[in-house]
Amino acid sequence: MSIKDWPEDDRPREKLLSRGAGSLTDAELLAIFLRTGAKGMDAVTLARTLLEQFGSLRGLMQAEARQFCEGPGLGLAKYVQLKACMELMRRFLEERIRREHALTSPDLTREFLQLKLRDQPREVFALLLLDNQHRVIEFHELFFGTLDAAAVYPREIVALALKQGAAAVILVHNHPSGVAEPSRADRMITERIQAALGLLDIRVLDHLVVGDGETVSFAERGWL
Repeated sequence: MSIKDWPEDDRPREKLLSRGAGSLTDAELLAIFLRTGAKGMDAVTLARTLLEQFGSLRGLMQAEARQFCEGPGLGLAKYVQLKACMELMRRFLEERIRREHALTSPDLTREFLQLKLRDQPREVFALLLLDNQHRVIEFHELFFGTLDAAAVYPREIVALALKQGAAAVILVHNHPSGVAEPSRADRMITERIQAALGLLDIRVLDHLVVGDGETVSFAERGWL
């Protein structure tokens, strides 16, 4: 049966319009993106098949182009559309955090950082540079490492903060293992950066460690 023949309340598009996007399942949301099904499958059935094949919605969205295009009903055009949608979401969140006070919007900040860093295959060390009202000036990915560690140089952080006129910073890095628990090395480098920036009256407000769906805050642990 075609989706057009379904009861109106069960059709993904109509359901979204009447109940909101949050009411839809992953398969229903993906079906709207796909628009059409494949041979012998409507769009929702195809979406369920793809979610099973890739393990999850996240697995599908992380897939490399070649792997993605091997899925039924998919191709390079759909891959490009999906990557564009993901980038639009990142930019939307970045635009929002630029307009808001970083410390009074912690959930928004963490959502943005999760979207930016959670799925990185290697460790990335980045900065949120803030003005004297703690509004975001810029998000800047500064150091890149292996699966285990990134080489972090405080002098480069100082130089960037001065160049951008930052009054404060939030440090952030990801753990590709998915476990957000900070290491002893994480705490040591934070102390070094804090000392270097402190000489210039630039505050380190927090250091956030991004894992798989969780973010650990040094400030909340009482480490800053």
